Amino acid sequence: MQRALRSNCPVAATLDLIGDRWTMLVLRDMLLRGKTSFNEFAANESIATNILAARLSDLVSAGIIERIQDPDDGRKVIYRPLRPAVDLLPVISEVAAWGVKHTAVEDDPETKVLADPDSRNALLAARSKELEAQLSR
Repeated sequence: MQRALRSNCPVAATLDLIGDRWTMLVLRDMLLRGKTSFNEFAANESIATNILAARLSDLVSAGIIERIQDPDDGRKVIYRPLRPAVDLLPVISEVAAWGVKHTAVEDDPETKVLADPDSRNALLAARSKELEAQLSR
């Protein structure tokens, strides 16, 4: 479902779709961490389940991700990135790198990878390859 644009500015239009804090964290978890299930998305950020359900629904409606039956357990659903989500991988990576550089995030292995341009590029290449393979299935 396409929403009407508030303005003809591409930044505003993009933020209308993905500018919400929780939406970006869902996309981060899906694109960088490979999470696919509702419970995986809900696990670490203390997001209310109704908010998570709404954000996932919005992303599906916008054609950014898809909701499908889990091939391993038909009683469950999983969420997979579509092309528009995969195209956001470098954006989310750069936002994370900016956060490492300009905020007081704790130093951990994940932030070290994102802080170093060579490591970040290697991570992006590997994740892009994985995500491209998912798209072709």
